[in-house]
Amino acid sequence: MMHRSEGERGLFEPEPPRAVRWIARTLEEAGYETWTVGGAIRDALLGAPSEDWDLATRAKPAEVQRLFKRTIPVGIDHGTVGVLSKDGVLYEVTTFRRDIETTGRHAVVEFADSLDEDLARRDFTINAVAWHPLNKVLHDPFEGRADLGRRVLRTVGEPRARFAEDYLRVLRGLRFAGTFRFTIEASTWHALVAAVTHTRILSPERVREEMERILQSPEPSRALGLYAASGALAQLYPELDGLVGRRRDLVRTRSGGLDARDDWYAHSLRVIDLLSPERPTLRWAALLQGVGHEGSVAAILERLRSSNARIRDVAAVSPSAATLPDPDASEESLRRLLSAAGRVSLRTMTRLWIANLRADEACGSRPDQGRFVTTCRRLRRIARSDVPLAVSELAISGRDLIGLGYEPGPRFGEVLEHLLDRTLADPTLNRNEALREEAVRWMSQQDRPTGAGRSGLPQPGASEASETL
Repeated sequence: MMHRSEGERGLFEPEPPRAVRWIARTLEEAGYETWTVGGAIRDALLGAPSEDWDLATRAKPAEVQRLFKRTIPVGIDHGTVGVLSKDGVLYEVTTFRRDIETTGRHAVVEFADSLDEDLARRDFTINAVAWHPLNKVLHDPFEGRADLGRRVLRTVGEPRARFAEDYLRVLRGLRFAGTFRFTIEASTWHALVAAVTHTRILSPERVREEMERILQSPEPSRALGLYAASGALAQLYPELDGLVGRRRDLVRTRSGGLDARDDWYAHSLRVIDLLSPERPTLRWAALLQGVGHEGSVAAILERLRSSNARIRDVAAVSPSAATLPDPDASEESLRRLLSAAGRVSLRTMTRLWIANLRADEACGSRPDQGRFVTTCRRLRRIARSDVPLAVSELAISGRDLIGLGYEPGPRFGEVLEHLLDRTLADPTLNRNEALREEAVRWMSQQDRPTGAGRSGLPQPGASEASETL
């Protein structure tokens, strides 16, 4: 719960959870000054839900561990101890710190004696605000609360020096400005743009995590628009930067004219905003939908060191998301579309297609929704049928090939893909006997040396023939 505070219009007074007050009280009674700091204070002042409450204290990690029975050394080398509340929630308690050396990626820190030293090392004024949970006092040495009221993003201290300490702050600044709809103060913006080229030294994991936070926000298009405007998109996502200004098919407006503003990147951002933040696969797929084929999408996610599951799920649907299924498509074309994306991905693709439709409608396009619905019904009918759409659904397996006398090897995958291709064209071929005959026919036509050779798939009876020779 938050209470309205006096001062800047529209700002609120933070009300930390009871467990936070208990931790602060325990430390204060032991003689250690303690404050709540970080994003929770910023969000609370804005009237937004505050979940991750962090505390900063003069107590050293060993003293925090001594005062609380249940602790976890989550980052004890950097002064952070996790304190478990009675209901099992973990709260991070960090000793006041100051930077003694920075590299643009990491900082070497030492313990500090005062809260002001700790706040002085933070990135933006809106994050350099502390709240005393017991005395209900706001400590704001850099006027972050005023910046929150004015909806302005400004660095703590000199902007160029602040970004040079950690270039992740460039991406954080773009995210904050986009998420909170803040204006970036002029000198901060100029320093941010100048620092963009250095973001290439950031680890792929940190870059990906920032993008994931943006995609979890209510309206990612704002931050992603700033990525393009600042040059961060060109540095970190050149494939996406290539979509900026690349025209899609012209969209006819309601007045009958053509909307010349519509490019691939702008369209993708509109689509992302229409999708739920609770569905990250959908938003990733929408972001990458103009990039190209499945391999190009997968390569970007691999570069970001995404999980195998994320790579698989996004790459399966993203290339198909940008183009609505042709209402006049043949059954074979629809089978191949589903085969490429995966039977279980139809619902995901449908959501993406609908978001693309709505994004085009926002620009004045008037697609034939009736025909689109009919096509989706045809796809659902195919998805629910027993028509094979994957190698695993064929009426033949590697074991059958072994039974025909072939030895396992790379050609197993090739012949099975060939059989799937034939079956997608004619589902009636999906019978074991027919597929066995086609496998033998296909293998007999392959240019390979006698015996196992490079393929590892000799013709049936080849080994016996060589023995007689």
